[in-house]
Amino acid sequence: MLTARTRHLNRLRRCAFEDTGRLEGVNPQESRPSQLDIASWEYSEDFVAPSEAFRNAHAAALEDGLPAVTSGTAAMLTFLARLVSAQTAVEIGTDAGVTALSLLSGMAQRGVLTSVDPETFHQETAREVLKEAQIATNRFRTIASNPLDVLPKLRDGAYDLVLINGDRLEYVEYLSQALRLLRSGGLLIMNDALASYHLADPDNQDDDTLIIREALESVQQTEGLTTSLVPVGVGLLLAVKD
Repeated sequence: MLTARTRHLNRLRRCAFEDTGRLEGVNPQESRPSQLDIASWEYSEDFVAPSEAFRNAHAAALEDGLPAVTSGTAAMLTFLARLVSAQTAVEIGTDAGVTALSLLSGMAQRGVLTSVDPETFHQETAREVLKEAQIATNRFRTIASNPLDVLPKLRDGAYDLVLINGDRLEYVEYLSQALRLLRSGGLLIMNDALASYHLADPDNQDDDTLIIREALESVQQTEGLTTSLVPVGVGLLLAVKD
């Protein structure tokens, strides 16, 4: 018997992705990255020199086989947290502490980050990363549980920034909760918004890609958001809540 999730994914596959090349006169085959585009991407990724703490955390994550954002994504997270002077933030998906380090580096001096992840090991790793970076323990709160069980218990409109970076198959549900948690003027960030650069490939019908497409469509259809899709790392969706 098919689960509701499986039926939903099958429906999305049947709908297929038809937006590629929707701009008049644009040939999707001709718009794929050239060698120059890749060089420019690499240049922008390395434009902000990563801190020693980031380099150590990133190397440790890769050694342990854990996911970690690129240096360009980390720099953008720090920039955005500083831009909104974030005092309170939530990250959905603890990663290996690299995103927490990036956000806290840009947040207000006494800003507090709440990190939710079902994997205890991810959070233990993150706490060690932040300890080595000499970030006070009272600035980082970890909750080891399913985010969809935890997020509904957090207060409406109480957060300046929410980062979505957890299970890709739950991005649509995360998005709904994130918008509820944000204050007016708060910032939503969704990592891997380009589905590791598979998003624009109409032949890619992987579950993760389908769900990310659905999440982006939901953002486009939601009133009261000012949005942008940025090709940093594996893509960042940015949305400011009115």
